Amino acid sequence: MNIRSVKEQYELRNQCLKERLETILPRVMMESEADLWLHASKEYNEDPTFRALTPAQYPTARRITMFAFVKDGEDVIRYSLSMPDEHLNAFYTPYWQFGKESQMDALKRLLEEVDPKKIAINASVDFAFGDGLSMGIYTTLLKELDEKWLDRMISDDHLAIKLMELRTPTERKLLPEVVEAAFSVMNAMYTSEVVEPDVTTTQDLEWFMMQKVKDMGLDYWFEPTMDLQREGSDDSHITGVIRRGDLLHCDFGIRYMNLCTDTQRLAYVAKEGEDAIPKDLANGMKVNNRFQDIVRSCMKAGKTGNEVLAEALAQAKEEGIEATLYSHPCNMYGHGPGPTIGLWNQQSAIPVKGDVELDNDTTYALELNVKVPCKNKDYYIYTEETVLLDENGVKFLYEGRDQITLIK
Repeated sequence: MNIRSVKEQYELRNQCLKERLETILPRVMMESEADLWLHASKEYNEDPTFRALTPAQYPTARRITMFAFVKDGEDVIRYSLSMPDEHLNAFYTPYWQFGKESQMDALKRLLEEVDPKKIAINASVDFAFGDGLSMGIYTTLLKELDEKWLDRMISDDHLAIKLMELRTPTERKLLPEVVEAAFSVMNAMYTSEVVEPDVTTTQDLEWFMMQKVKDMGLDYWFEPTMDLQREGSDDSHITGVIRRGDLLHCDFGIRYMNLCTDTQRLAYVAKEGEDAIPKDLANGMKVNNRFQDIVRSCMKAGKTGNEVLAEALAQAKEEGIEATLYSHPCNMYGHGPGPTIGLWNQQSAIPVKGDVELDNDTTYALELNVKVPCKNKDYYIYTEETVLLDENGVKFLYEGRDQITLIK
């Protein structure tokens, strides 16, 4: 597929930023008890929310990049207390009189002018996405600010989580294109031209995916993995040389236009004379798809991740499906901010992170597996699909979730 030019990508990212700042930011601020959200990042030690608040042409903080978001009725005024920058000026009102006062003096002047009763800072015990304020900047605040401002500082995990979790209208339109870019790599890999039985290794396919993404001018947010299952072995994650009759499994995710994908797909390397997926494996895929649909039916705005986990596992058990569920938000980060829906090693309620509520206009990696008995062994059918949750339910963003690719 054709990847957009850098110019197009930057223009679209900045359109998404404009929408986020004008629609999502006011929403999450109105849901917060804070009157002012103070956001500060050191160069090369940026807050995790930095990429949600800055334009494409502003990839790192400049010394200390500082923003202040101030409630103003139903609106939010966005101030930049940062070094002058033309790209920031398109989205923020410059407040620091650079060259005439220090950055801390500008902050103190703003606080006196606004007189916020509660000031949110990004310090969190539970969520990395709300814990980006560096110790160095925090120490400076303790040293420079009056006690009255320090006493008004609070943590608000909701601000950082929801700012990045909710998708803008333009992002929702771009998502299928982003997911298609990821699948173009997997589709090119799962072919007889790339996979040569008794020669190609799982490591070769990992390198193939990595090189393909780099050749596209993109990047992967984690090193892709490839493993397999084989008749005669109980190991569900074999690596090494690929043989005929192997069930291949890849886990792969890219970042494109500030959006991440996270997908797992299966392929079967046909034995001599085979021209179709073995019936046992095909039936196992149907069981997996049924569990996907169970989870989808449970995912509704207002429910917590823990509620979705419990309901989906209970329904699977009732239907005799041996399932494991470990889905997660996938947005600006692959393992992104939002509700955790199970962990692969913990199929019970997840304290705090599983208590976050689902929202519409959010994206997830619908990640799970089912164990199915086949003629010669029990197979684990591992799948993961990047999906969108909106008022109409959970939507798959690419075709073929019910297919195992056949490699002859």
